[in-house]
Amino acid sequence: MTKITVTAELRPSENEAKVLLAISNFFDFEYLRREKIQYEVIIAESKTLRSLEKFHKALREERILDVARKYLRKGMSDDSITFMLHKQAAAIGRLSFVDDEKESPLGPIVFHIEYRKPEEVIDWLAPRTSKGVPLWNNSIPDD
Repeated sequence: MTKITVTAELRPSENEAKVLLAISNFFDFEYLRREKIQYEVIIAESKTLRSLEKFHKALREERILDVARKYLRKGMSDDSITFMLHKQAAAIGRLSFVDDEKESPLGPIVFHIEYRKPEEVIDWLAPRTSKGVPLWNNSIPDD
């Protein structure tokens, strides 16, 4: 079973449309909801890896496959991958991974991908490279 959850805090000073734009620049969600924790949190979800095709394309356009692979592998567990993006950079269509929530002053965008074989997702999203050229181009894993 595939489940992708993307969350982002909506701080009082933020424009909701810009936060949604930051998410949708890299993720095509199927469901959207809000929860109030400390701040209001926007939660976007999907049940297909196809929802990450914009992210897949952006990694190649920005030529950051090696960095992305490092962050994706760092956040990998037995059946999931978690990573964070800088929210303000995402709002203008740029990918910037963060290690710590404090690196994104208004809170990061957190991606959590549940998939039975996370290594296959990483190999599809961010394959190893040689001098910046991907060593393989795997097709999208089956959902």
